[in-house]
Amino acid sequence: MNPFSRVTVVVATQNRRHDLEHSLPHHECPVILLDNGSTDGTLALVRQRFPHFQVVELGCNRGAPARNLGVWLAQTPYVAFADDDSWWETGALGRAADVLDAHPRLAVLAARMLVGSEERLDPICADMAESPLAAEPDLPGPAILGFLACGVVVRREAYLAVGGFDDIIFFLGEEERLALDLAAAGWGLAYVEDVIAHHHPSTSHEPRGRQDLAIRNAVLNAVLRRPWPVVAHEVFAAARDGPAGWQGLGGVLRRLPRALVCRRTLSPPVEAARRSLDTSRP
Repeated sequence: MNPFSRVTVVVATQNRRHDLEHSLPHHECPVILLDNGSTDGTLALVRQRFPHFQVVELGCNRGAPARNLGVWLAQTPYVAFADDDSWWETGALGRAADVLDAHPRLAVLAARMLVGSEERLDPICADMAESPLAAEPDLPGPAILGFLACGVVVRREAYLAVGGFDDIIFFLGEEERLALDLAAAGWGLAYVEDVIAHHHPSTSHEPRGRQDLAIRNAVLNAVLRRPWPVVAHEVFAAARDGPAGWQGLGGVLRRLPRALVCRRTLSPPVEAARRSLDTSRP
């Protein structure tokens, strides 16, 4: 079956015009591009060179939750995410749609991500391939509780039912809460290595500030869904991490009231599965 009728590609971007020039020509399926307030000519480029893509001008940076609007606008049962510096291999989305058709409980299909012109396997994919979680016979690959957002195809129905990405985490590590909520709702998540995506990391990344952001979001993800002892462990780990840790904890305090309002602990089976990932790490 033609993947065009089953899969929409959703791309969120901000000030990555040069990356989009390289990545957008690779997309086979319909594309919805969410622009998070770019000021570098991104919108003009896309409208001139890719007029067949749907462009949504958000006017400001909405972070990872910008993808939620793209999923809502999609008219297909499945949505593939891509970043402005990533794309799907030819034929990959047709294969992904076939797998999702054949596995009705599957909500997230995580692809094999090849990085750079050398096509190195992303280390996260190696971790997913060796997932310690118990095998689930109705899933097409190893069961997982995490993924790379730029390398997944999601079942639109399931994604919208659990609310998609949230603006408490906003960006970096936004996948964890979504994965946990999907599992808690009874959906399956699996790594399928014969579906392939490509990632050529942008040279415009600004590394400064990402460490404290990662620390902040690790604590917030724990506050949102994990038991209090896990939250305490994350806080103490951050406090021992020097200036970046203290910066991260400062960010937690600013977002903590909203996180507490949205806090909901996991069912024992899902928490046990998530804890098994903690204990399996070196």
